[in-house]
Amino acid sequence: MIDLNQKTPPGMVRDVAKRVRERRKEQRLTQAQLVEKAGMPLASCKRFEQKGLVSFQSLAAVAIALRCESDFDAVLSRRAYRSIDEVIAQSAARKRGAR
Repeated sequence: MIDLNQKTPPGMVRDVAKRVRERRKEQRLTQAQLVEKAGMPLASCKRFEQKGLVSFQSLAAVAIALRCESDFDAVLSRRAYRSIDEVIAQSAARKRGAR
């Protein structure tokens, strides 16, 4: 079955860049002020906001500068289990993979 709501890498990148731009504007920061706080080149900030291209390290620096570094806690966080059966199945799968 095809999930029409499935995210794509380019779509995710655009969404993050848009949210960063919105957060920057909410805090009434110019791009120049943000890059000063984040310690990155202005061209990198512009490229990120326009095209979504940025290194992960620069993205982390921007998050810290915008005081939203806690948002990174959810990125690829540990999976929440819905039942003890899922925990047991995951443990069994790890044991089989370790052989």
